[in-house]
Amino acid sequence: MNYLAHIYLSGGDPEVTVGNFIADAVKGKDYLNYSEGIQRGIILHRAIDTFTDSHPIVKQSSKRLHKKYGHYSGVIVDILYDHFLAANWSDYSDQPLDQYVQAFYDLLQAHHDIVPERIQKIMPIMFAHNWLLSYATVEGIGKILFQMNRRTKNRSKMNFAILELEAHYDEFYEEFTTFFAELITYSAEKLKTL
Repeated sequence: MNYLAHIYLSGGDPEVTVGNFIADAVKGKDYLNYSEGIQRGIILHRAIDTFTDSHPIVKQSSKRLHKKYGHYSGVIVDILYDHFLAANWSDYSDQPLDQYVQAFYDLLQAHHDIVPERIQKIMPIMFAHNWLLSYATVEGIGKILFQMNRRTKNRSKMNFAILELEAHYDEFYEEFTTFFAELITYSAEKLKTL
């Protein structure tokens, strides 16, 4: 899953949310250098990734992209799934997406000092381009995929994946909806054990 899903699946706990968001920038046992709440978020993030990567529905979505995008297909699916979460946000939260996103940006800014440098560098760009809110539109996802392609020095060709999203929108949406319901349950149960 991508940023928005990880944030959402944190159960509303501020430190778990921050930990879940920064987890990809925290390697190995370095998570032990953080507070207990941040550690829980990092561990939750890793568990979500493991659950997601091994799930047959996610593999089905990824397979649709694999011929053109190879090992980048999993990353693309993560981004597409965040689109469906954002586009259908009212199915998952009573709080409007723009308010939810702004509250997260404020939370992240409040924890700036403990955020890894790699994340600190992207925060101004993320805020300026309002990445999380932009996920809600196909155009916004197109821009994200374009930026991701640039980060791979145009090797991934991820910018073209918007065509697959448009061509198979209903299939991806159905797969996301079924999978995400399972992931919500899994994440809530996992949080209880951390």
